[in-house]
Parts: sequence; structure tokens; C-alpha cells
Amino acid sequence: MKRSTERILTTHTGSLPREAEIAELLLARERGEPFDDARLDTASRKAIGICIDRQLETGLDVVGDGEQSKPSYVTYVIDRLSGFEGERPHTYPVRLDSADFPEWARQRAPRGLAALRVPTCDGPIAWKDFDAVRREIEQMKTAVAGKTIHEAFLTAASPGVIASMLPNAYYGSDEEYLQALASVMRDEYEAIVEAGFLLQIDCPDLAMSRHSTFSQLDLDGFKRVAAMHVEVLNEAVANIDPERMRMHVCWGNYEGPHNHDVPLHEIAPIVLAARPAGLCIEGSNPRHAHEWKTWREIPLPADKVIVTGCLDTTTNFVEHPELVADRIIRYAEVVGRERVMAGADCGFGTMIGLDGVEPRVAWAKLRSLVEGAELASRQLFKD
Repeated sequence: MKRSTERILTTHTGSLPREAEIAELLLARERGEPFDDARLDTASRKAIGICIDRQLETGLDVVGDGEQSKPSYVTYVIDRLSGFEGERPHTYPVRLDSADFPEWARQRAPRGLAALRVPTCDGPIAWKDFDAVRREIEQMKTAVAGKTIHEAFLTAASPGVIASMLPNAYYGSDEEYLQALASVMRDEYEAIVEAGFLLQIDCPDLAMSRHSTFSQLDLDGFKRVAAMHVEVLNEAVANIDPERMRMHVCWGNYEGPHNHDVPLHEIAPIVLAARPAGLCIEGSNPRHAHEWKTWREIPLPADKVIVTGCLDTTTNFVEHPELVADRIIRYAEVVGRERVMAGADCGFGTMIGLDGVEPRVAWAKLRSLVEGAELASRQLFKD
């Protein structure tokens, strides 16, 4: 991973607003309508190229494909892996904040899952379309060819978030299911890095699932589960240099009460035990914006980098560059300027059909991120 050695570098957290054509094609596939793979491939190439160009025009340093070809950051695996062919749809558990505030839940709770196929695992996990991974990599290579880019990354779902979103109805235990996922997803992780890209592993299960999938557990029980998820993840990426990886942790990309979110200081030691050198974590979510202080109490290891969320990805406010700069500077003063990169709390297109930030507003927010990083750099790199 790059370090902010001369100025504060900027990036995002995976998904970006999808082009209209690719969004409609993905929705058609989710609805089970007749589908043209060749048309999707063509649309994906076009959308990724546009997305990369837009990021560079905006001024971002570390860029990704925007997850243009995926219906979501995790359910994309059901088209690549066997074990999800059955007819047992998964009913996502009620979030604890939805239970506390049912009126809000009826009116404002996230509805993105309604557009997605979300099955349970009802058979053995194996590759059925590893070519999809190869296509994703090849499309990204084409999109960045000949362009001046600091670094480029591709995202992949962690075993833990897959297990949390697509629960087990086949394996004898949750740990056995996790191990099966890890042994297969290892191929995707390694292929991304071997192609020359950074690997971003999405791990919202380490925080978000405290108030959803594992809401029945007490805090200690949840922390044991989270630690097991990290242990399994580490096994899956054992052959990858930590400097070629970053991981994303969040409490759920939705505007809501979040009053049952697990505090960062409770999970920080678990998160830091993961092998990736980069940690992409929310810093703007109003429930967690104060948690930059956590790194005063829990020192960031010398080999880790924080990609701090300077933009809220659930509202259409365009953050002022000075606010972005303030957020960057807080972290830099605690962990050191070289180990801070400016990013967003989460993605701007995490799920097809998820109501969120209007696309033009999302790009305006990202431009404000770049401007804020420039302001912070002037202060932090005076010498």
C-alpha cells in the first residue's frame, strides 16, 4: 500500500454509482428475466472505463472499478459459486435499531435487499464460474491501461460477510461453512493480487452483524465470533503480502439510529489482528465520528494504515472541504500523517436498488474529499 509521504492521498471504498445501462441489466438478472451475458460484458467494460476516468478527473489517487458489474458487494458470489442454487430464500434478521424504532423501520429502513437474490447455502461450496473473476480482472486492466494511477484495487467479499448475508443450511456448523467459503474464495483473493491490483476485502460482518445477524449474542459472544471470522480470513489470505491488502469494516451503510452499534474500541483489537495492512473504517457516521480517539487508547501498529471515512455515504450533504480536512488532521495527529489516507465511510452503490446518495451528489462529495485532502496536506506537510 502507498503511504501519504508527500501529501494526503485519497481513495474510496469500493462501490460507486453505476452507469444506467449496467444497473438495468443487473436488475433484470436479479429479477430472473431473460439475460444476455455478452451484453453485460460489453456494458461492464464501458461502465468500468467511464468509472475509472471519472475518478481520475475528480482527482482520486487510489481507484477501483466501482463494482460496476456486481449487484452488491457480497451477493455477486452466488453467480460464481455453487451451493446457492436452491429455492430457500433468506429472510434477513430484523436490525436491533429497527426493533427499537418500528415507525422509522417502516418508513426509512434500507430496502436494498428487496431487489437482490439472497439465498441460503444449501449445497457444497465450489467454483462454477471462475472465469467471472478473470473477466473482472481483465476489464480492470483494460480500464487502467495507459493511465497515470498511484494504485488500483479490486474488492472481494470476506468469508465472514458471505456467511452473514447468505446463511448456512448445508454444513454441519457455521465454522465449517466459513472454512469452505475461505478455501474457495482464496482463489479470487490471490488472483486479484497476482494481477497487480490491491485487494480490498469487505468485512462489515466484524461490526454491522452485531446488530443484525448476531444480535442474539451478548458482546463477548459476538467478539468471539468476530475473532473466528478474522482467523478464517487470515488463513484465506495467508499467501498474500499484507502490503497488497486493505480491509473495509463498517456498521451498515444506511441512515438510521445505529443505537446498537458495537463501539470501535471493543472490536479494534480483533480488527487489528487481521493480516491486511490497510484498514478502511468509518469516520463520518454520526454514531462513530468521535472514535478517532480510539487510536489514542489502542496504538495503531507500525505496519498499519488507516483509510478514514471523511464522507458520509448515506446522506446527500456535500461535506465542506474544511470539514474533510479537519477529519483528516485529527487522525494524522494521532497516528501520523504518513499512515492516513482520506476515503469515504462506505460505498455509493453497495446494492442495486438501494436508495441512497444521488449519483451527481456522490461525485460532488468525492471532489470535496480531494479538496479537503489538499487543505489538510498544506497544514500537515508545511515542513
